[in-house]
Amino acid sequence: MIYFVMHVVPVLGLLEGLPCEAIQRQWEICEVCPVGSVWAGHPVGFCLVTVPPRQYVAFYNAERTMVVGMRILPAQQWKFKELPTAVGWDSHNGIVMAVDRAGCLHVSGNMHVTPLIYFRMERPHDLDSLVPVHRMVGENESRVTYPRFITTLEGEIVFFYRDGASGRGRQFFNLYDVNSRSWRRLVAPPLLDGGEQMSAYPSGPTLGPDGWWHLCWVWRDTPDCSTNHDVCYARSPDLVNWQTVDGKPLSLPITPTTPGVIVDPVPPMQGLINVGHHVGFDSKARPIITYQKYDAAGNSQVFNARWEGGRWVIRQTSDWSYRWEFSGGGTIIAEIVPGPVELVRDGTLTQRFSHKKYGRGIWILDEESLRPLATCHAISEVPLEILKVELEFPGLEVRLAWGSGEGPNGERYLLRWETLPANRDRPREGPLPPPSNLRVYALRLANFNPAAK
Repeated sequence: MIYFVMHVVPVLGLLEGLPCEAIQRQWEICEVCPVGSVWAGHPVGFCLVTVPPRQYVAFYNAERTMVVGMRILPAQQWKFKELPTAVGWDSHNGIVMAVDRAGCLHVSGNMHVTPLIYFRMERPHDLDSLVPVHRMVGENESRVTYPRFITTLEGEIVFFYRDGASGRGRQFFNLYDVNSRSWRRLVAPPLLDGGEQMSAYPSGPTLGPDGWWHLCWVWRDTPDCSTNHDVCYARSPDLVNWQTVDGKPLSLPITPTTPGVIVDPVPPMQGLINVGHHVGFDSKARPIITYQKYDAAGNSQVFNARWEGGRWVIRQTSDWSYRWEFSGGGTIIAEIVPGPVELVRDGTLTQRFSHKKYGRGIWILDEESLRPLATCHAISEVPLEILKVELEFPGLEVRLAWGSGEGPNGERYLLRWETLPANRDRPREGPLPPPSNLRVYALRLANFNPAAK
C-alpha cells in the first residue's frame, strides 16, 4: 500500500487529559539503505518484501522501467534486474511481490485493464532467473487490474485480481502449487461478479483476530467514481467457502443481487467512495465496517457499522461541516481517508483519519457506541526527517510504503521516495521533476526489546 503524507492543520474538538501519546507508536531509525533513483512524475505503488536473510524491492526507475532488487541483510549492496515493462502515467499500475515456500519470487504489476504482466523466478533466490510468465490459468487474463498476492496461514500464495473494467468486472482467486510450479483457480467462479452492469471495489480479504478472512466492498456502475453504491460484507474461513455475517452460506459468484451481504444500501451519488472502506475489529473480534457517505445535511462523514442483535447497526462517527464533492474517472486525490477501527495495546479502540480541512487525527472510540470519546492530534510515528521533502521542485510530496515481513531482530522496513501528486492518470505538461531517491529505512519501536519479542 502507498501512503500519502498530508499537510496537517489543527484538529478541532480536542479533549484534555486523555492518553493520546499512549495510543501512538514511535519508531526510531536503525538503518538507512539507499536503493536508487526513481520516477517522480506521478505516484504509483512500489513494493518491499523481507524474508530473512533476503530483502526484495520493486520500483520504476528514472526511465520508468520496472526494476527488482535483492540484497542479503544486513549488507547494503543491491543486485538489480530490469524487467521488460515500463509505466506510463497511470497511478493504478503499482507493483506487488511475494515469495513462495520454495524461495522463488513472484512479481506482478503495471496493469490497468491490460493483459497479465507477471514474472517468476525459475530458481530459488536467483534474481537472474526472474523471467516473464505470460499466463497463469490462461482465462480471464486480458484485462487485469489491482493484482494482489495473499499468503495464507498454510504458506500458500493466492493471486487476487480484477478481470474487466470499472463498471464491468469480476474478481478471481488463483492458487499457486509449488510442486508443479503452476497456477489453478482456487475456486472456479469469480468471487465477486458485477457482470456487464457494475464492478466491485473490495477492501481485503483481511485476516481477522478470529482466524477468518473478512472482506468488504462497494459496487460501482461506471468509471465515474460518484456512482459507487451499496456497502457490502462477507467472510470466509479459507477463501473458498464464503458466508454472510450471520453464518449463511453464499454461492459464488457474489453478485449485486446476492441476498444477505449488504451492510448499508447507499445509493449512487451519495458520497460513497472506493477509498478508505475497511474491515476493523473490536475487543470481541467483531468486524466493524468503515466507510464514508453524505449525511442528511449533505456533508461527508465517516460511518462505522457493526452486526448487533441480528442487524447492522450504523453509527456516524465524524461530525464535520465539509462536503467532498467528487466525480469522474482516473486516480483522484483523496480529501478524506478514514482508517479501520483498531484495538491498541491497552484495550482501547482507535480510528485514524486524514481530512483536507480538519487535518490528521485519531479518535478514541467508546466500544459500545463507537462514538468518539476524544480526538487526538496524529503525531508522526516515523521520525520527522523521513517526512521532509528534499528535492527543490514545486509540488513534490513524500511517499511511504511499509514492507511486508520483519528483519532478523524484529525490524520493520519502510520505503521512502518523492513524487508529484496524482493527475487523474493523464500526462503532465511542462517541466517534470528530477528523479527522486528511493531508500529503505529499517525501523524499530522505541524502547523495543528483541529478547522480549
